[in-house]
Amino acid sequence: MLVDVAGLTLRLPTRVDGRRAWVHAATDLSLTLQAGRLRALVGESGCGKSILASALVGMLPHGTRASGTVIIDGTDVSGALTSPRAAVWDRLRGRVVGRVPQSSATFLTPTRTVGAQLAETVRWLDGPLPPDALARRVRLPEPALDRYPHELSGGMAGRAAVAFALAGDPRVLVADEPTASLDPELTEHVLGLLRGCADEGRAVLLITHDLQSLTTTGVADDLSVEYAGRLVDDGPAAGLLAHPTVDYTRALVAALPANGLHAAPGMPPALTDLTDGVRFADRLSEAAR
Repeated sequence: MLVDVAGLTLRLPTRVDGRRAWVHAATDLSLTLQAGRLRALVGESGCGKSILASALVGMLPHGTRASGTVIIDGTDVSGALTSPRAAVWDRLRGRVVGRVPQSSATFLTPTRTVGAQLAETVRWLDGPLPPDALARRVRLPEPALDRYPHELSGGMAGRAAVAFALAGDPRVLVADEPTASLDPELTEHVLGLLRGCADEGRAVLLITHDLQSLTTTGVADDLSVEYAGRLVDDGPAAGLLAHPTVDYTRALVAALPANGLHAAPGMPPALTDLTDGVRFADRLSEAAR
């Protein structure tokens, strides 16, 4: 396996009513990413999915407390999770683990063309492909390289983000909500790009709340389901989506259009100073009263 996460717990500092508090962003998370397979991580907004993407590229917020084990391509980075400038990340970030950011249209410098920034990224990472080849790889029209970020459509920005993530030819690709705000056609295209990356032998983690697209495209091999910072379900994607057995997964699937758009009862819990006993069953019990 290329990535092995075991018992990862992350606490982010915050303040509530003037006092110090902790966001329970992840609690005892364990999962693996394997070459040639795409794992989707799903759950309601605010459940802590994106923090895993930050952990895997060594970009956790300042002051984060971390415990557990994270091994990337044979390198144990557990001790460097809260040290973004640690030397180990210079070797791994972009070269072994590439990240597709959540806001594709805003991750670039607005005053430089896409092509100039992509060329700089390739040079920095010693990437094997020039910018025009990367553009062709993700089916980004080459004239787009001469444009500024604000001149890109949503679809172009999404494809550009994948091109940047591939610039260093990483073995692991982490895509954080790469299809947010895209229409169904563009969503299918971006997911197809990620599927292609897995088929080329990369390990791909797709973080998303869009179960509808996962169901219709079938891009995911494996599925992990997160609730309140904890993994509550895990297994082959097709099986979990077609025949969910865990209450929370069942509730997510029931909310799909094909299944009647049944909203999950109650509201997701706030992650600040979350008690260890919080479970989805609590929402079901409250809704039944």
